[in-house]
Amino acid sequence: MSNGPISKDKNRQHITQGQFAVGSGPDAILSTLLGSCVSTCLWDSASQIGGMNHILLPDRRFGDGAMIGEGVNEMELLINGLIKAGARRDNLKAKIFGGARMIAMATDIGETNAAFALQFLSDEGIECVGQSTGGNTARQVKFWPGSGKALVRIADGSTTIAPEKPSAPKPMEAAIELF
Repeated sequence: MSNGPISKDKNRQHITQGQFAVGSGPDAILSTLLGSCVSTCLWDSASQIGGMNHILLPDRRFGDGAMIGEGVNEMELLINGLIKAGARRDNLKAKIFGGARMIAMATDIGETNAAFALQFLSDEGIECVGQSTGGNTARQVKFWPGSGKALVRIADGSTTIAPEKPSAPKPMEAAIELF
């Protein structure tokens, strides 16, 4: 189940900005490449069903000034996809990745993205048990939705297993910055 492209290997799916994928079982692998974007991996270990999304921005402003909650929508699509596949919402655990500062600007978009994901999970009562966010380099993430295992390859060539117990989310501020 996916809204992302499926590779020749039906057990391996790669997702890009704005997409999500849901998979199950021990052989399924979901992957993405992140810079300032954030990916949230959710799974239910009892049903061995999990999924991954790729959030570009938590909100997007359009020409008339209207703002849509793009990140909220992407999180809800992932959660609903998991439930539709048989996961139980009250069993979901999370890991988040990305949120790097890829461009030196006054606003750290990556930090804003990571803060959004952590705040969303906190607000929804979903425990975040691991994360690899921040820094200033891209990450390649591989996620095994059946077990919740994640492998992160940092652009400098190092590889890590997602660390446990993230820091508390920073409160998000509603601010507008024009540049």
